Amino acid sequence: MSTITQAAAPPAKRKKNALSDGQGQLAALLLSPTMLVLGVVVIIPVFLSIRESLFFKSDAPDPNTGMVVSSEQFVGLGNYLNAFNSATADTVAGVWGTMPRLTNAFLNNMWFTVVCVALETVLGVAMALIMAKAFRGQGIVRAAILVPWAIPTIVSAMMWKLIFDADGVANKIIGTKILWLQDNAWSQLAIIIADVWKTAPFIGLMALAGLQTIDTQVYEAAKVDGASAWRQFTQITLPLMKPALVVAVLFRTLSTMAIFELPYGMMGLNKYSVDTLSTFAFVEARATRYGPAAAYSVLLFLLVAVVAFLFIKLLGADVIGDEEVKAVAAQKKRRRLAAKAAAHGQPAASVGGGGVITTTSGEGQQ
Repeated sequence: MSTITQAAAPPAKRKKNALSDGQGQLAALLLSPTMLVLGVVVIIPVFLSIRESLFFKSDAPDPNTGMVVSSEQFVGLGNYLNAFNSATADTVAGVWGTMPRLTNAFLNNMWFTVVCVALETVLGVAMALIMAKAFRGQGIVRAAILVPWAIPTIVSAMMWKLIFDADGVANKIIGTKILWLQDNAWSQLAIIIADVWKTAPFIGLMALAGLQTIDTQVYEAAKVDGASAWRQFTQITLPLMKPALVVAVLFRTLSTMAIFELPYGMMGLNKYSVDTLSTFAFVEARATRYGPAAAYSVLLFLLVAVVAFLFIKLLGADVIGDEEVKAVAAQKKRRRLAAKAAAHGQPAASVGGGGVITTTSGEGQQ
């Protein structure tokens, strides 16, 4: 058996149509307004925050005139170093004990994120299962479930502030008087309840979208095989709705890590039991310490970015969800592998464009 390698003729070039073949240019044209808005409201503020975090503004009296003079001094990474070295200068007493305020805010962030997202996921899946059922009044039930998510967060904070007041509905229902809005562990529970009530419907809506993509014939086949309802849920429903559910959990994780409206609206500032990185940065900015405030904001931004990267890599969150983009990426990968094989003198089955076709003597000869 001998191998005959021949070069395939390159395909004939066609004139590109600006509205068909030139999809990249058309996509750039259509996306340019959105990218412009994102650049103005997201990218530029991020770079300005990074720049601000490298400076420190001081208001000191001039020794010659006695007037207060504002000056901005470049400190480099000084604001970041001070954030991690203030173990004794700025300690607070919260639920987790006495520690630096930044550490306390970080622990509160992680606690709210883990507990809230876990509860919201469980309740969201339950809501999706309920909304997916066909019964009388289904539309009313769906609307009732989704109403909390549609309410602005600050409005929800004001509502729950009235509920958890010392003389509010919560204490009347349980028959005791708990100081929910004071600086204690009950404050954390109040924030968790309000956040779960507010955003569990979002995960429910995303999970419902995943449920509606499952073919009912899969369940019918499982029933014929004698699978119980729990086995159908664990081996059919959860695996098939995982892509939509993972994306929903990712969005909620990133949003909860930057929680601000509920602690601020329900408890106010300087309540260390519910103090988060967002409220801490807001306090610093309100005190005109813009450099440290920007540094805390950048640290929160980096934390969210790292969590998002790990979430996508470990759990495989399909944020884009575009099959065409995946196909193009796979095609480029195949071309790179074929080019690498050709560079090492290895035969390839086919290469797009001016590729190489390999045939054997039994196929290419009469």
